[in-house]
Amino acid sequence: MKNELTEIIGIDYPIIQGAMSWVATPSLASAVSNAGGLGMLGSGHEPGETVRKTIRETKELTDKPFGVNVLLLSQYVDEVVDVICEEGIKVVTTGAGSPGKYMKKFKEAGVVVIPVVASVALAKRMEKEGADALICEGMEAGGHIGKTTTINLVPQVVDAVSIPVIAAGGIADGRGMAAALMLGADAVQLGTRFVVAHESIAHDNFKQAIIKAKDIDTVVTGQITGHPVRVLRNKLTREYLKVEKEITSDSTPDVTRLEAIGKGALRRAVVEGDKDRGSFMSGQSAGLVHEEQSCHDIIQELMTEYKEVVTLHAKRLNE
Repeated sequence: MKNELTEIIGIDYPIIQGAMSWVATPSLASAVSNAGGLGMLGSGHEPGETVRKTIRETKELTDKPFGVNVLLLSQYVDEVVDVICEEGIKVVTTGAGSPGKYMKKFKEAGVVVIPVVASVALAKRMEKEGADALICEGMEAGGHIGKTTTINLVPQVVDAVSIPVIAAGGIADGRGMAAALMLGADAVQLGTRFVVAHESIAHDNFKQAIIKAKDIDTVVTGQITGHPVRVLRNKLTREYLKVEKEITSDSTPDVTRLEAIGKGALRRAVVEGDKDRGSFMSGQSAGLVHEEQSCHDIIQELMTEYKEVVTLHAKRLNE
């Protein structure tokens, strides 16, 4: 399935794996790339040489294109950017800021730059700064989110820019993929679905929490901080939301109480599988994820479902 974006990146299918912290490791990224999608590594707050090691581990597992997500607020961002350029990485996605400062360096190294955006205004700005494509993420996504739904944000961004758009947030099957492409997207990004892949290092408790989740089992925390996060409900979220409610009425809310509750919570979920105190970041699409599969099977199932939906739609139009 080819289009402008797949040709630029060099992948078989317009499916991109979300660069989830602690989960987007060489094992998962290489498996997605080997299956024809675009695997992504998460650099997080890691130093440059640690990221280099991770990149080289991935190169040993795949000869296909893969990318690295750059957290622009990381104290190591300058050295991470240098490592990415030196290692010949094909694609970079960026979050938590603007990649404008590094655009010239990326371009000279032949890196395809794809910022994550949650608004039309930011999308326009990123295009002006030289972005090659955009990941348009709706509030249905897991982890840090914006305020607009995917179904509303994607077509507005598509209308506002001339570069390829990747839809993200709430997509977990071929039906969601078909809907995103009908809205004008060139590809889709999936996070929650890939958390439960065989090749994902996420603790089995995390995977099972997603598999067992229903449509109403996610909640958004951190509204008061200005950095909302969607996660699965548990004891941690109940405590967090209780404190959030308590300090909302304060003239100067003490968000340090919230920071203390959330410190290390994602690691506790992914690595330790702590059901009570872990932050199980998950999109609303968790209710659509029912089993653990290989990345190859996930991508093939997505494509089969997508083709079935498109074929059925065409048939109905011709009836």
